[in-house]
Amino acid sequence: MYCILTYILSRIDEADVIAYTDDYESGVVDVEAVGKAIAGADALINAHIAKRYSVPVSPVPDMVRDLAVDIAIYKICSHRSLAPDDRRKNYEDAVRMLGRIASGQAVIPDAAAAPAGSGDHAVNLSSGPRVFSRDSLKGY
Repeated sequence: MYCILTYILSRIDEADVIAYTDDYESGVVDVEAVGKAIAGADALINAHIAKRYSVPVSPVPDMVRDLAVDIAIYKICSHRSLAPDDRRKNYEDAVRMLGRIASGQAVIPDAAAAPAGSGDHAVNLSSGPRVFSRDSLKGY
């Protein structure tokens, strides 16, 4: 995991997290909803950076943690389709940065490079000679 609830709560009030996630009106943070948001942030980050870096990145650099927190907060706020504009902007900025990392315009300091050949999943297809053709099927 690139972020945890503690990091999220350092940037958003616990009462707000409860308001966004508490579907059962229990008065506490729904840790399952937060866990899904964190997992979604991790997956999005890994999908963008896997061609350039070994994922999951460990230890987690501050840059990756910060991106994960912004993405997870947006996903938490979107749980009820209530994401404020500033949270949406932070999310869009994080995704834009991931795009820059994926394209090589930005780097993750101290992250291990992806193993050679990772991300290169080209498929080569070949087949034998054609069995059926217009000529071989004439008369049927």
